[in-house]
Amino acid sequence: MSTFSPDWTSAPGDTIQDILDQRDISQAGFGEMVRLPRAEVEALLQGRQAITLEVARQLSAVLGATPEFWMARDFQFRETAATLGGMATEWARQLPLGDMVRFGWMAPPHPTEEVRACLNFFGVPSVAAWRSRYEATLATAAFRTSPAFESRPAALAAWLRQGEREAAEIMCDPWAPDLLAARLPLLRRLSKVADPQRFLPKLRAECARAGVAVVVVRSPAGNRASGAVRFVSSDKAVVQLSARFLTDDQFWFSFFHECGHLLLHLAPSSPASRSSETPILDLEGGSEEEPREGEASRFAQTMIIPQEFADEFERLTSDAPAVIRFAVRVGVSPGLVVGQLQYRRRLAYDRLNRLKRRYAWS
Repeated sequence: MSTFSPDWTSAPGDTIQDILDQRDISQAGFGEMVRLPRAEVEALLQGRQAITLEVARQLSAVLGATPEFWMARDFQFRETAATLGGMATEWARQLPLGDMVRFGWMAPPHPTEEVRACLNFFGVPSVAAWRSRYEATLATAAFRTSPAFESRPAALAAWLRQGEREAAEIMCDPWAPDLLAARLPLLRRLSKVADPQRFLPKLRAECARAGVAVVVVRSPAGNRASGAVRFVSSDKAVVQLSARFLTDDQFWFSFFHECGHLLLHLAPSSPASRSSETPILDLEGGSEEEPREGEASRFAQTMIIPQEFADEFERLTSDAPAVIRFAVRVGVSPGLVVGQLQYRRRLAYDRLNRLKRRYAWS
């Protein structure tokens, strides 16, 4: 995983302003003392104007220190700013900017404003702040990604951030794990609805009553996450799913898998620590040998095929009429039953796929 570790830099104008504040000198008074017009004083304080030898001498006479100090201070600032500017540009290039614009996550920025536009998208003031916020998550993603898949951590960060933004628009009641656990068996029945435009609002509304915002976010190039779950506050959780799901069995298994993580692995945390925890990510090519992954998958399997139907499922033959009849009794779409037969290697992955519904995500 590529990393970015910039330092911050401070313009000489910051030092000048500190001295003016300490001495209770106004900018206008300072301009008169150094014989500079107001516009040049503002440019000097903001770091937009370089300190010439003549200005350095004026600063030395008015504020103290040597002219050499002020010249060196300005040189160091501009050298560091140029380095950080180049590093920030390289950071922005790691982001899937084209997809972020194409998906409507942000307006097309002017080439000279790309870095600032990307920082605004993430809601951070600097690349250093971005790294501080996402470093643990990206390190986890890099560790768990299979070498068979190309993964760009910056693309994952963009996907997670868009999920946060969409979740912020969903009003939720306070987190209620017992209510969520009680509603999940009933939510299975939504799998029988073919159109996501019809079942997603109902799914979101039911989960919001339990303090969970459900978002389906398109996946930009380089992102290999299929799902993520996290608390954004002590009383609000987010289940984020990738819109790359094309069949009903994939979508619903992933939804229940993330809910399994939420109820089994995040809910037991203390309220004070929930929102500070690193999200649990599910990545393509990730291993289910990791204990939490196996537990979440078993939770999802039980949600789709409840325990009371387990024996009947074990006797189920792999012909379409039998699968359809069983799905009706269980209360799920036939595609979910096919997916479970395939997942448990009782059915080849090229068999009965006609029973799966294909979704079109907008």
